[in-house]
Amino acid sequence: MPNNIHQIITNSSISQLPIPKISGQDGQSDRLCHGVWYDAVMLVPAVLFVVYMAMNAKKNLEKLRNGRSYVMISYYAILWLASGLNLAWCSLQSWQCATGKEVVWNLLSLLTTSGLLCLEISLVGFLLQESYASGLKALARTFTISGIIVGVDMLLKAIYIFGFGVPLFFDDVGSTHWTKWGLWIIHKLLLTVVYGFILFVHFSKWREKLPPRPAFYNYVAIMFVVNAIALFACGLAAIGIGFGIWLYNLTVICYHSLYLPFLYVTFLADFFQEEDFRLDNAYYSEMRDAGFFDADWD
Repeated sequence: MPNNIHQIITNSSISQLPIPKISGQDGQSDRLCHGVWYDAVMLVPAVLFVVYMAMNAKKNLEKLRNGRSYVMISYYAILWLASGLNLAWCSLQSWQCATGKEVVWNLLSLLTTSGLLCLEISLVGFLLQESYASGLKALARTFTISGIIVGVDMLLKAIYIFGFGVPLFFDDVGSTHWTKWGLWIIHKLLLTVVYGFILFVHFSKWREKLPPRPAFYNYVAIMFVVNAIALFACGLAAIGIGFGIWLYNLTVICYHSLYLPFLYVTFLADFFQEEDFRLDNAYYSEMRDAGFFDADWD
């Protein structure tokens, strides 16, 4: 009887599907696991931002409904989607080291980075069209272009991850992974070129072709610097310099923890404050017309 039990256990263990692992040349896992402080730095800003969004959701939705801006309504919805994915991504950092979580971690990372990239491209597209609060035509054109770009980016990354087994969203020790860093170099280079070109046009004789929004150029300048630093870090990591991996991880932390609040404060907060200002002016005009302030002039 014990021999039969032992045979059943042995057969069941052999019949199990192999668990995919990212391994080094020695057959051992080279995956780098981050500590508690790293996870906390990633998670706390993401949680605080989602809580802030939730606390102001009712008021913001009311303003969006009154403003009837299809662009702002759509962008606010994408912001919520990206914030939820980013919160999940920051909360589940331990999946990088968990056995059997490789596929779900890759899928979550792929969706999260694609959502954030969609925000970046759509924002630039909306503002370059000078359609910050305009209608359906600009909305459809912008989302068509951004959807194609994000779709191609997502497909290319999926082929690298699931087709060639490139550890695109894993930090490995003792391996340069030329294919991984080469793809990130191309990705960061394209973003750096786009933001750099916008800055170049802004300081050239063709600046009148761009929208007169100072906050937009401050945003572009910061994104240009961040992507240039990430590009430099990927180049160092590709040739095996450890400082490059550390610098790249720092840009990842800053991007996932600060980008969404930075975007909200720079653009959406102004939109909602403008609605408050207009409403206050309307109330003041009604009270003035009703004679509430006549005593102040006596």
